[in-house]
Amino acid sequence: MVAGANLHGESLEEILEQVFESSSSLLVVDPSAETVEALTAVTTAAADPPTIRLLADAALLKEVMDDFVVASNAADHVASETLSIRTGRGASNTLLITDTTVWTLVEAGDQVAALGDDDDEFVEAARNTYETRWENADEFDLRTPPLSRIRETLGEEIGQDTRADFDATLSALEDAREAGGEFDEVTLTILVAARNDVLLYDISKWGEDVGIASKATFSRTKTTLEEEGLIRTEKVPIDVGRPRLRLKLNEDRFDEVTPAELAAVTLNRTA
Repeated sequence: MVAGANLHGESLEEILEQVFESSSSLLVVDPSAETVEALTAVTTAAADPPTIRLLADAALLKEVMDDFVVASNAADHVASETLSIRTGRGASNTLLITDTTVWTLVEAGDQVAALGDDDDEFVEAARNTYETRWENADEFDLRTPPLSRIRETLGEEIGQDTRADFDATLSALEDAREAGGEFDEVTLTILVAARNDVLLYDISKWGEDVGIASKATFSRTKTTLEEEGLIRTEKVPIDVGRPRLRLKLNEDRFDEVTPAELAAVTLNRTA
């Protein structure tokens, strides 16, 4: 790839992969929601991604980060200091700025292009302009925990079988999400916990501690899933205090209790 050359591809991911090949640092200005999602996905897949600064509209970021997969992967990149996110607007088009090139993203039907300029004076002027705006921008509060921490603590505190089911169900959900599906991470977690006969107390305490949602949210979601006939609970006596509830799937609602079926049920509830 020649620095400054126009880039063409069939997807935003393809364009970003080409930019990553020649970049050690990248400033992304005013991305679309689709660009933020693609940027997160390509960064996750890259063996050695550049250091990325993302300057985007606050409302757009909040909307995009409502997607658990996007947000939890973005949180991983923030934790590893690969990605920094700030809020603000600064350009009329999405810009990808490296040390040597400024690209403008253009989408046209099934084609995507990055129109590049590597004139030294122009690149320097663009970097100075948008780095100043970056310095004056506010940091974005990404509330979702890193996916790597979710997986690690789920295995350690709840069990490796539950973690394996969570990973498999999330993988199935990611495929559906690419086709436009949406899901609720608390519902996903409770269904996976029920498949493994986990106590509501244990999964809700873990979920609150790791930062997915409050115990109250887990409790409300459990009640809803129980009312819908998807799960049931069994009382488990303890030495002191009220019995705790063990989560179990309602087998009458499932032909096969597989992660793929859990994914389908989760999506059907939010369709």
